[in-house]
Amino acid sequence: MMGPRQEPQAALFYEFSLEDHVPQNHLLRSIDRFADLGGIRAHLADFYSHTGRPSVDPELLIRMLIVGYCFGIRSERRLCEEVHLNLAYRWFCRLDLADCVPDHSTFSKNRHGRFRESELLRHLFDTTVARCIAEGLVSGQRLAVDASLIEADANRQYSASKEDWDIARIDADAAPRAVREYLDTLDEAAFGAATPVEPKFTSYSDPASQWTAARKGPAFFAYSDNYLIDTDHGVIVDVEATRSIRQAEVGSTKTMLNRVRDRFELRPERLIADTAYGSGPMLGWLVEEKIAPHIPVIDKAGRTDGTWSRADFEWDAENNQYVCPEGEALKQFRRNYSDPSRGPTGKGVAKYQALKHTCQACPSKHKCCPNADARKITREEHEDARDVARAIAKTPQYKVSVKLRKKVEMLFAHLKRILGLGRLRLRGPCGANDEFLLAATAQNLRKLAKIFPAPQKARKA
Repeated sequence: MMGPRQEPQAALFYEFSLEDHVPQNHLLRSIDRFADLGGIRAHLADFYSHTGRPSVDPELLIRMLIVGYCFGIRSERRLCEEVHLNLAYRWFCRLDLADCVPDHSTFSKNRHGRFRESELLRHLFDTTVARCIAEGLVSGQRLAVDASLIEADANRQYSASKEDWDIARIDADAAPRAVREYLDTLDEAAFGAATPVEPKFTSYSDPASQWTAARKGPAFFAYSDNYLIDTDHGVIVDVEATRSIRQAEVGSTKTMLNRVRDRFELRPERLIADTAYGSGPMLGWLVEEKIAPHIPVIDKAGRTDGTWSRADFEWDAENNQYVCPEGEALKQFRRNYSDPSRGPTGKGVAKYQALKHTCQACPSKHKCCPNADARKITREEHEDARDVARAIAKTPQYKVSVKLRKKVEMLFAHLKRILGLGRLRLRGPCGANDEFLLAATAQNLRKLAKIFPAPQKARKA
């Protein structure tokens, strides 16, 4: 028998509880246990006026942003619609059925104002890291660092070549916010001062972004998202936004290591990274800070013609000399030049050379220097630190570090594929930094929720 047509009937009273309609295994139930947002009001107290109309609760805005970044909702307009319709989102945001959702413009006003002035998003991220440390997910002994390109909200068609780009013609007062941020960061190592090399193209809408073809494909404007993670459980302990060039990415490593040391007292025994971080100055700094560099060394001293390279010569630190495979010494080459342009050009580079008559009589000359009278070897300023990294690369611990390094790459894959952060929505250095901080906060909260899920309660009959 066919049942009667169901037609909606109005009721005078409803008994409805959001708590009963959110599944016990919902991700937000687990995240809610670790979202420590109680200190937001105290953190922002000095940035609100004591008079005027009451503002939107900042905790509500942050909870909505956490929902957006945890579930890949990139648009704030759509986020407001989803929170309005989704019962679980309302429950997490502490909104009842009759409560209104803030307008999307509220996010922009707070983000460009009090949120950035107070560094609230950095405070939120640090709070999440502190919670991960308190839950025993971070030991701080083994840290790994890497960077990933995130496409900027900039178009190649609206850009200028380096011949046409002139900073002097920019009117700072009339320029958009992203252009003003570009002018403010010209002296910062993470952006304008990272390298004196001018980019091939500069975007009019977001000039701080970097024109890059690092993916070996079509070039695009991008920022670099730099992660410093603890390899125990893949927790992100720090994040930094930079231009997409190697100098800025490597330089951000020092910034992040110093910051986690000052804020969380994390002093790693080793740092894991790929070859991009294996320059002499970087390795020298790590060794000086007593951090073991589990990093491949950038070494251009190898030879392709089959003759002996610098690695075949033994370094004798006590006598300040190299010893060739035949047992002969290469002493440091010193000479005073009346014309400075005729001397050695490498800054901090020492040159070592064997005696001419020794090399001429050597039976292995064809393996060493077949086209020269005597063998010469240069030694860079940080070669001692490079030797330390080479020695570490031969240990079993280094093989473990190579595998652990993949955890950073997995986080970037999760960032782009699950959270949907393949392209930035906000412009300028501050916009990139805001998005990277919120995304890293969401990833840490999801990590906590995965390892410590909310206890399951029996449903009411």
